[in-house]
Amino acid sequence: VPVDGSHWLSMKEVLDVLGQKGHEVVVVAPEVTLHIKPSKNFVMKRHSAPYTQEEMDKNFKAFLHTSFEEGSSLERFLKVYEGMKKLGNMSAACCQQLLQNKELIRYLEESKF
Repeated sequence: VPVDGSHWLSMKEVLDVLGQKGHEVVVVAPEVTLHIKPSKNFVMKRHSAPYTQEEMDKNFKAFLHTSFEEGSSLERFLKVYEGMKKLGNMSAACCQQLLQNKELIRYLEESKF
């Protein structure tokens, strides 16, 4: 169950190598992501997200923009903190959505994920 963004970019390389070496790799990810895409080297299991791709892109771009705005260190820190909080809340809501997906949870249990 990867975290999107830079965490995924690092993890994907490892998963690709594991898949190439014959390991069965299953990635559980929301339907709405920044970078997590299917690969021939692993099985992708998707679950719904409580937000749209447009909402995610908008919030992420706003967070990046805020990171490079001018202003005092305190002002920038507070804006970055608010952006991180918003993205964190989206991630937590997505996790809740995953845990409510009975079909996917059943698949994971049966496959000893």
